[in-house]
Amino acid sequence: MSVAWLAADWAAPANVRAGTTLRGGGVSTGACATLNLAAHVGDDPEAVQENRRRFAAACGLPSEPLWLEQVHGTRVAMAEDFAGAPADALVTGRPGVVCVVLTADCLPVVLAADDGSEIGVAHAGWRGLAGGILEATVARFEVPPARLLAWLGPAISQPAFEVGGEVRDALMRGDPDAYRCFLPNARGRWQADLYGLARRRLARLGVASVAGGGRCTFGEPDAFFSYRRDGGCGRMATFVYRTGDAGEQGQGA
Repeated sequence: MSVAWLAADWAAPANVRAGTTLRGGGVSTGACATLNLAAHVGDDPEAVQENRRRFAAACGLPSEPLWLEQVHGTRVAMAEDFAGAPADALVTGRPGVVCVVLTADCLPVVLAADDGSEIGVAHAGWRGLAGGILEATVARFEVPPARLLAWLGPAISQPAFEVGGEVRDALMRGDPDAYRCFLPNARGRWQADLYGLARRRLARLGVASVAGGGRCTFGEPDAFFSYRRDGGCGRMATFVYRTGDAGEQGQGA
């Protein structure tokens, strides 16, 4: 099986390439089968390296991705001075730099300037959203939020994402109307809409062009890893890079 990936379906300029890997086409076995791209989940390191090689070849990456040490926080790294410190988002204006986050239910959010001059990606699980990872990422762009485009990669959907009242409270802090993104269930808990919560935060920041958000990592076991479904498991990669000036012609993502 060859490596498959989901191309971002958004209105980004031709010099911006983005997408998310699917779980097939790698060499990992067991819970990480087969295209696990994370080095921190107990997988064979040689298998991870081979999976990363296949990922780079299949997606035509121009350089080795800048792999983040993700901690469900709100720190945003800049590729221009990236030093490997823990971070949950990466932003750059340099062509050829591959920004990437790893997920298995959390929401990956890709951002790009409408002229293709800047790109970034954020790891936005509920802790990151509540803490302000999207706000922090948008703030690191030089272009104003109104000129940003966003794509929401695959994440756990509302029917599969049960949370307690404390999580709901954290995600509603500062935005009481976010109650619209929660549905009560029969267990006295809540079904949370990560996609809806991210869209609300992006809209409040002034990011009007938001695409994606129609997949469910939990409900599509053949396509995606899901930590909530499987416990220990592999990770998909959501990536973005720019090839040069936006005026260049090229294959869109």
